[in-house]
Amino acid sequence: MILDLTDEQKAYRKAIAEFAASEVAPRAAAIDESGEFPIDLVRAAAKQGLMGVTISKEWGGAGLDYPSYAIAMEELARASAVVAVIASVNNSLVAEPIAQFGTDTQKQEWLKRLAAGEALGAFALSEEHAGSDAANQQTVARLDDRGYVLNGRKVWVANAEAADIVIVFAATHASPGTSLGGRGISAFLVPLDTPGVKRVAMQDSLGVRGLGCMDLQFENVRVDADALLGTPGEGFHIAMWALDGGRVAIAAQALGVGEAALHEAMEYAKSRHAFGQPIANYQAIQWMIADAATEIEAARMLTCKAADARARQPRPTVEASMAKLFASEAAHRAADKAMQILASHGYRRGSTVERLFRDVRATEIYQGTSEVQRMVIAEHILA
Repeated sequence: MILDLTDEQKAYRKAIAEFAASEVAPRAAAIDESGEFPIDLVRAAAKQGLMGVTISKEWGGAGLDYPSYAIAMEELARASAVVAVIASVNNSLVAEPIAQFGTDTQKQEWLKRLAAGEALGAFALSEEHAGSDAANQQTVARLDDRGYVLNGRKVWVANAEAADIVIVFAATHASPGTSLGGRGISAFLVPLDTPGVKRVAMQDSLGVRGLGCMDLQFENVRVDADALLGTPGEGFHIAMWALDGGRVAIAAQALGVGEAALHEAMEYAKSRHAFGQPIANYQAIQWMIADAATEIEAARMLTCKAADARARQPRPTVEASMAKLFASEAAHRAADKAMQILASHGYRRGSTVERLFRDVRATEIYQGTSEVQRMVIAEHILA
């Protein structure tokens, strides 16, 4: 068993780390403070191939493997969780589903632009009553002789503020609220300048501020039949397939944030003196750092395994859920320990650790809460 990265992957990590440190990290605090969507950094990331990491070069992407994608998201998140999430939504939840399920026409129109950073994608699955219960879609798409008409409201749509295209999931085969186990749901590619689409500003969030999250209202939005992604009724499968990749990316994001928090804790512990010596000399501090470092390394192993499984298996659902569950909670604990070690220096508004503490909390919620991940894992291992 070989657990080390290849020379190519090591070189890629170094290149992305340098980009993240020089271009992204200096802006992280300002993005958090203002909450403004960092469109210029998105364009800069696109020039590094970060908006279509796994998309083939034929379709404008970098053509790299999934472990390399996880490496990229980790390094971006170490600098800014916000930029990492923006990139991962475009990659895992939009570009990859189009590459997997889209027609050649859809790929020509959207995939190349998404992978090159010439367009930005969003993913509209969640609704007020369809979060953990994602199959409970109230948004409907009615078929007539001219195509589909969409009506409904999506919530917490990341990238929506600046996105050009959104994948919308809607009930097509049954009345809204009717449970068919997701079989009555279809997916649609909807340009956000389509008449009837309304972006609705939402309340501010605790962390990952600047993510461009908005609600999307669809009022008699008409799209042609060729806007359908995949086949009728395949939408829930497409969503779950996309979330497998998205959860690998979130595990990598959590890993990056956890590493950043651990770094802050270690640097402070070595420089802060109490009772005549650095606090890093005290066993209480050492144990917190040791626990955080061990859990982060374990999270890295699970994330690497999940990324490798994504490249080799049709549906690495268990591996992705395990990686997201453990990495997000381990990173949360690392940020919590960093806060404890820095004490008032970390607790103050505007400190790096305070921002990391708020940002990492979201990784335990979006794309399936920790409780949902445990449900998914248990269902598969008990089957």
